[in-house]
Amino acid sequence: MAETSILVVDDEQEIADLVEIYLVSDGYKVFKATNAQEGLEILEKEDIQMAILDIMMPGMSGLEMCKKIREVNNIPIIMLSAKSTDLDKILGLGTGADDYVAKPFNPLELSARVKSQLRRYTQLNPNSSIHENAKNEISLRGLTINKDNHKVTIYDEEVKLTPIEFDILYLLASNPGKVFSTDEIFEKVWNEKVYEANNTVMVHIRRLRGKMKEDERQDKIITTVWGVGYKIEK
Repeated sequence: MAETSILVVDDEQEIADLVEIYLVSDGYKVFKATNAQEGLEILEKEDIQMAILDIMMPGMSGLEMCKKIREVNNIPIIMLSAKSTDLDKILGLGTGADDYVAKPFNPLELSARVKSQLRRYTQLNPNSSIHENAKNEISLRGLTINKDNHKVTIYDEEVKLTPIEFDILYLLASNPGKVFSTDEIFEKVWNEKVYEANNTVMVHIRRLRGKMKEDERQDKIITTVWGVGYKIEK
């Protein structure tokens, strides 16, 4: 089995070294960069399965780097920042990040989040040959979702989603007609309870709708039930 490689981009050498120590002890191969440009160059050359990015860096910020990665890559991205404000969290997730950890952080907590995101990613992007399983494919309202190969199509047009976006869509589509509150979506997709779940889910739903070109459709797939949550009708 190939070694899992993680890119750590942080201009604070001590933090990058600390993260490396814990990740290496968990069996991962670590590539480090002190700025975004160096990190992007590593991504082009190496087979990277995850990126951990500091938000505040000289030159290109972690947020800008995250946007650039998302243009071509759906690997899990965890943002790090000394600012634990809701604005930073929304900005970070709005650029395509999958998770957010505020500094100073417990390395064991970061390690747990890394494992969670990688587990989700590898489940949805298996390297081995894929066998179609009808039970893992959902088709409704012009939307087809295959859980085995992480493929989503809308009226035969493929839509590229991150693992988090895929999980949200799959949750709604596998329970047609059922309304999920933002808290329920957060708990089921992220497997944890956090006080800012509402904003986090809303940002991901908005990004998901953008990729699905919902604003161009009269018959929208994801329905907002105001004051309650979200659903996909049968």
